Amino acid sequence: MDINLQEKYGKLKEYLASLGSVAVAFSGGVDSTFLLYAAREALKDEVIAVTAASCSFPERERKEAEEYCEKLGVRHFVVRSEELQIEGFAQNPVNRCYLCKHELFGKIRDLAAKQGVKEIAEGSNLDDNGDYRPGLKAVEELGVKSPLRHIGFSKREIRELSKELKLPTWDKQSFACLASRFPYGETINEEKLQMVDRAEQLLLDMGFTQLRVRIHGDMARIELMPEEFGRFMEESTRRTVYESFREYGFTYTALDIVGYRTGSMNEALSDEEKSGN
Repeated sequence: MDINLQEKYGKLKEYLASLGSVAVAFSGGVDSTFLLYAAREALKDEVIAVTAASCSFPERERKEAEEYCEKLGVRHFVVRSEELQIEGFAQNPVNRCYLCKHELFGKIRDLAAKQGVKEIAEGSNLDDNGDYRPGLKAVEELGVKSPLRHIGFSKREIRELSKELKLPTWDKQSFACLASRFPYGETINEEKLQMVDRAEQLLLDMGFTQLRVRIHGDMARIELMPEEFGRFMEESTRRTVYESFREYGFTYTALDIVGYRTGSMNEALSDEEKSGN
């Protein structure tokens, strides 16, 4: 392990130990898995993992989170987060993520209090500072800790250390809740969330790696890594995707020629909208 990363990882564990006990908001993704592993090393049995179950969080992700906690020996709790019942959420405003995180962390705080756990921690990293992330406002307001940002971990460093620590997520594709696939202002409902989930699962099952299926009315806009464009354009692949997506409820299917990138829906926002003015 790189000496600088080793020292940084040591500082992370020291910081986590100073919290006394912690509930980790655990999605099973790259960042939260790394954070949970470090918390387990630092706090032993004084750590719990809490995963949200909702229509915008695929069942496969919840099951993976459950299995990992069992393997790691961490007590795991699931809270039901009904985002579509939050006032204003379904209309998909620009602060949608804030509404969701505020509700979710409120539930985690209640659960943590019942379990006698002092602090809550979430897995955002330094790279999240460079995009529009209204959910971080809720994190700040509710006093939720962000250990990876506090110590200064980038996504690349988290993946590198995860590989060294033999964590199963070191090369896992990045994931965000399915609601992030909708343009701001387009109504979110359970049927459309299921359409996106099925579409992304198909592409994952076909062997594509990092991807998103963005929904624009009755059109699916697929974001893939550019190096996978060639395979996607093979006749049999295109035909399978088109026919399957039609079955899921999409009338049209398009491939985004720029390719996968995080937060592509934020590209349509003005600076004023991002600042909340």
